[in-house]
Amino acid sequence: MRLGTELRKLRESSGLPARAAGEHLGGNQAQISHIESGRWGVSAERVRRLAAFYSATDMKLVDALCAMAEDRGKGWWEGYRGVLPAAFLNIAELEYYARHLRAFQAMTVPGIFQTEDYARTIFGGRIPALPDDELQARVEHRLRRRAIFERPAPPQFEAIIHEAALHVLYGGRKVALGQLRHLLEVSEWPTVVVRVIPFSSEEFAGSAQTMLYLGGVVPQLDTVQLDSAYGSVFLDADAQLAHYRAVYDSLDRVTLGVNESREVINRIAKEL
Repeated sequence: MRLGTELRKLRESSGLPARAAGEHLGGNQAQISHIESGRWGVSAERVRRLAAFYSATDMKLVDALCAMAEDRGKGWWEGYRGVLPAAFLNIAELEYYARHLRAFQAMTVPGIFQTEDYARTIFGGRIPALPDDELQARVEHRLRRRAIFERPAPPQFEAIIHEAALHVLYGGRKVALGQLRHLLEVSEWPTVVVRVIPFSSEEFAGSAQTMLYLGGVVPQLDTVQLDSAYGSVFLDADAQLAHYRAVYDSLDRVTLGVNESREVINRIAKEL
């Protein structure tokens, strides 16, 4: 869907109608509509043909779009297609290709840093309750996402967590303590920064909404993921991306430094 969206943006910037683009590929307007809506796949060769037809000059973007076309359907998350909601696959794919990530969590630890017991508690509290096989698949999928940090060149990840999330005893004291200890370990990973918004902060933290900003291979492919009562929402319009970059930057005013944040996490863990 994102590949189709970016191709539509290139076409609209060129001022060319879908009919002309379809004819250029030897088809018709419907073909382009299906590609741009994500209903049909498209090869890297056709992406380059369309980009040239649209007189696209940003070759880094074109190369990135071709890579998207070539890699389609090859990720480990494809094994969960038809088992988990599409949003789970989307998040895993976006994280896999992201060059840098920024997360804000108000009431839970970021999913990619959750322990197995913590994640099982979060998913286990869903209403209505999940079938056992789907619950297990969700937990397994969540744990597999952290594989991005095992690569030779893992992405930069900055996580801002409100202190409230660190005090909630999801799953009981033992599970909560295990999660805090794991978070301390995560905070020492080379490309990970964990920072805490303390209870003592007197400012509103820009937004109480959970959000994940994923920096793409090129800026045009950045994405924001938001949680809602009905599932994940993905945003990629320029104005939306600019808004959430500003929101995230505003969190710096109310967030503790790295060492101070570790001290807060350590103190809460000791209290358990």
